[in-house]
Amino acid sequence: MPASLPALLPGLIAFRHRLHAQPELSGAEQATAAALATALRTCRPDSLLTGLGGHGLLASFQGAQPGPTVLLRADFDALPITECPQHDHGSQTPGVAHLCGHDGHSTVLLGVAQLLAEDRPAAGRICLLFQPAEETGQGAAAVLADPAFATCQPDYVYAFHNLPGFPLGQLVLKEGAFTAAVRSLALRLIGRPCHAAEPEHGINPALAMAELLQRADALNLRDPGHPDFALVTPVHARLGELAYGTSAGEGELHFTLRSWQQGRMDTLSGALLAAVAEVAERHGLAVESRWLEEFAACHNDPAAVSLLSHVGAALGMPAQAPECPFKWGEDFGLFTQRYPGALFGLGAGVNQAALHQADYDFPDDLLAPAIRLMHGLALAASDPVRTRP
Repeated sequence: MPASLPALLPGLIAFRHRLHAQPELSGAEQATAAALATALRTCRPDSLLTGLGGHGLLASFQGAQPGPTVLLRADFDALPITECPQHDHGSQTPGVAHLCGHDGHSTVLLGVAQLLAEDRPAAGRICLLFQPAEETGQGAAAVLADPAFATCQPDYVYAFHNLPGFPLGQLVLKEGAFTAAVRSLALRLIGRPCHAAEPEHGINPALAMAELLQRADALNLRDPGHPDFALVTPVHARLGELAYGTSAGEGELHFTLRSWQQGRMDTLSGALLAAVAEVAERHGLAVESRWLEEFAACHNDPAAVSLLSHVGAALGMPAQAPECPFKWGEDFGLFTQRYPGALFGLGAGVNQAALHQADYDFPDDLLAPAIRLMHGLALAASDPVRTRP
């Protein structure tokens, strides 16, 4: 452990508790970004960009010698879920809470900045990205599209997510697919309402909706160990209005699609849309469709995984490979599509509440091992001569 980290931990824990108590939704993280910017300025980075892709921040630390640029990324948006806290730093914002650990992710990256402030990298450049709007899948795209991000141009990119159910601090890592490609489809099926006593005079989408639910289910290949894994999940349905004298004239169906490969996602999406078009035409329905909350599949580069595995082993944190990729989406996939890098997991405790549950809280005991690993990784990746953290 870096000598100064134990002295920094009380302040970092207090900082995370403040973020946890004042959560902000995706795209509305002004106060969170301001608190991070204030803390980062005390670390004296060589540059600090704010307002990146919305409320994002990018702090850069330049080494004295030439070398690669490595980017470490953390997210800091919260969820629209009511918290049932088991601690004294619970959310003070009704209906909003940090139930995915993004408060912890950003605090870890702040800890890395504090260590770099005391001991600048010997070579290369370390860029610390604090990203907004991960939960909606919009933040990574906005950051990458922001012209200001061109000042970074990383050679390697890394990010982590805490993983309840794994031992505290356990490094979870694999080459190739690590998280799924995810996208959601919203459908509106438009027929014609009529009197419920004379349904023959209208076009009720009920039977079409029932058929589409079955057609969507037939597209599933639920085995997560299969390379063509596909999961189509109905997440919302609505038919007509609560008017018992009226036969419904329109309805909605929403699905979330998941696969390990982007190409498989395109095939799956096309198959579902083709089924929608065929069923709607046969039932005389018009269709409105839109895609929502798209997450690119996250694929880990073998060289990036090898370096991270080496750094973890040197710190007494040997890597464990998961049995299969994780089925949730992570918009860091857009970064790994563009740059060599890796998304990895760090265990949050075997008995830790699951992500997005009302009683979840990022474990403070994970801060130190996560900071050590991210700091060691940044130094190793930015210095081609360095072989150990």
